[in-house]
Amino acid sequence: MKIWVPLDSAAKALGADQVADAIAREAAARGLDVQIIRNGTRGMVWLEPLVEIDAGQGRVAFGPVTPADVPALLDGSLPCHGPVENIPFFGRQTRLTFARCGLIDPLDLDDYAAHGGLVGLRRAIGMSQAEIVQEVADSGLRGRGGAGFPTGIKWRTVSDAVADQKYIVCNADEGDSGTFADRMIMEGDPFTLIEGMAIAGLGVGATRGYVYMRSEYPDAIRVMEAAVVIARRRGVLGADVLGSGRAFDMQIRIGAGAYVCGEETSLLNSLEGKRGTVRAKPPLPALEGFLGKPTVVNNVISLATVPVIFEKGAQHYADFGLGRSRGTVTLQIAGNVRQGGLFETAFGMSLGEVVNDIGGGTLSGRPVKAVQVGGPLGAYMPVSKFDTPMGYEEFDQKGGLIGHAGLVVFDDSADMLQMARFAMEFCAVESCGKCTPCRIGAVRGVETIDRIAAGDPGAAALLTDLCETMKDGSLCALGGFTPYPVMSALTQFPDDFATHKEAAE
Repeated sequence: MKIWVPLDSAAKALGADQVADAIAREAAARGLDVQIIRNGTRGMVWLEPLVEIDAGQGRVAFGPVTPADVPALLDGSLPCHGPVENIPFFGRQTRLTFARCGLIDPLDLDDYAAHGGLVGLRRAIGMSQAEIVQEVADSGLRGRGGAGFPTGIKWRTVSDAVADQKYIVCNADEGDSGTFADRMIMEGDPFTLIEGMAIAGLGVGATRGYVYMRSEYPDAIRVMEAAVVIARRRGVLGADVLGSGRAFDMQIRIGAGAYVCGEETSLLNSLEGKRGTVRAKPPLPALEGFLGKPTVVNNVISLATVPVIFEKGAQHYADFGLGRSRGTVTLQIAGNVRQGGLFETAFGMSLGEVVNDIGGGTLSGRPVKAVQVGGPLGAYMPVSKFDTPMGYEEFDQKGGLIGHAGLVVFDDSADMLQMARFAMEFCAVESCGKCTPCRIGAVRGVETIDRIAAGDPGAAALLTDLCETMKDGSLCALGGFTPYPVMSALTQFPDDFATHKEAAE
């Protein structure tokens, strides 16, 4: 009998380790021959710990499971969900990037290869640099970290640059509220990120790579470090990648917890041992990045998607999506929601369908008031905009941004003035201090919102002007995007601001 118990951080926080220990003890007491496999999560957080059992007829799922449920679990009397693929939340997904996550043992390279792993890298080895870059460009893959910049263009810029050394840097500093896709991949399918970075290295002529990770992700750090050692030992990394005669190796580097280091130039400064402050651009990192050399900086999901593009072909990936948003989007549904978790689907599903149908509405049972899409710098989308399709341009036209595709749901008890204040306060705390609009503007923003709450009649106009200055004058997205949540709260939920004013009067 094989039993899968997730090692994912969310599952562990909900008792997965205790469940695994209870299964081991109970099986030993009964004399059962049980193999416990610690897999990644299937992404349905409300069902964690989600335990899967294969007693010879295929994997079936149980969850959420507690240690007290273990005797019934082994007796076969615990209620069962059937195969994970039959659970509606999971069955409706189009899993490409996350196809193996939760299915395999994260640190078993043979298990990885048995489920399509390394096929893409072997194919890339037989291609020229130009052909590799063109394949990525043809797929339509765009940066999944937030900016949505075409990955093929970035790779081509680095590939065409002349330098004695080039680098691949993976931005794994996942700091946005309500986001966990990067962590899930690194904990549940680390070899797909390693393979994606190796393909990127072959494509642009880079022989060294770095994964810049959050210190707040100890489990992901442990899994990634172990996976790199295994990959190097098995010849996936090193001086002779899979016998190709071409070199690519990589290291894991840990940040110190600064949100602004999710911005690529701040990340590069931190990676070089400097203070994590934003660099002025140009020069672009693609030309003068890490240590002044041409550097590809891509998000975890961007790089982890590359292997499936090379395994199945660029056209297969490009066939999914909407408009210029090709492929799949890894939606992270969180906040006041009944069914939170990761949902991978082709671009194009409406925001309302994601929140109400996939997410099941609010956990509190109260009406949805707003959804913040794109992390703490994302706009608050009201119910009136729930027909907006999940696509980069489509969200931009509605005054929003997809960003890293995190969705945080709020019910009608949320005070949007306080949410706007939180956005400004967050910016003030996390600002690197390099530019005045962000460093000073965020502090003035908190003060101005407090003036609105106190009933100052001219403060709303002042806040609007301040947000325009921050948007146009900030060096990076921290100051430049903070106006999104602030102004969306002010314009879409004016009653919350008026209520404070009336209370003050």
